[in-house]
Amino acid sequence: MMPGSGKAERVRRSTLALAVLALLAEAPMHPYRMQQLIRQRGKDTVVNVGQRTSLYKTIERLAAAGLVAVREIGRDQNYPERTVYGLTDDGADVLRGWMRDALATPQREFPEFPAVLSFIALLAPDDVRAHLSDRLARLRFEIDALEAGLATAPVARLFLVEDEFRLVVRRAELEWVERLIADLDSGGLRWDAALSDSTT
Repeated sequence: MMPGSGKAERVRRSTLALAVLALLAEAPMHPYRMQQLIRQRGKDTVVNVGQRTSLYKTIERLAAAGLVAVREIGRDQNYPERTVYGLTDDGADVLRGWMRDALATPQREFPEFPAVLSFIALLAPDDVRAHLSDRLARLRFEIDALEAGLATAPVARLFLVEDEFRLVVRRAELEWVERLIADLDSGGLRWDAALSDSTT
């Protein structure tokens, strides 16, 4: 089966589904182990595993599409019953197809920050400036943490390229927010003229 055909076509590509398939490409495992590994490896900065129910639902969809399959159902003395999943051949094909497509093709994504910026005129300029200043502080903290993590990471660069990308994006965002605040302070970004133009 080619990636994107048959049952696989009905599975929506997501970062969580990608992570599940990638982990199972390493070895069969149960969902709790997947969640543990994502967190232990710091991949929860790019894959949302906060809700285990989302993980289970994603695995169910992948199993229904034939991309993963139950390998065994076991029960240790001190743990509830655990289902171990493995990657199917179709799942391996789809994983590689998703990765190649995502590497080659910029996606239309809909993050919250640009959406809020599109309605910024609904807030007062001073309110906007105050909250953008808060954002600057958080961005600086995150950038410092990323820089420190990359400088001291005990693993090869190959396993850190997503953090390098996040650092570049955060630095660019920091620079842009600083310019926007400067424009607010200098009058380069004004509400009165813009709002009057929009109503004529």
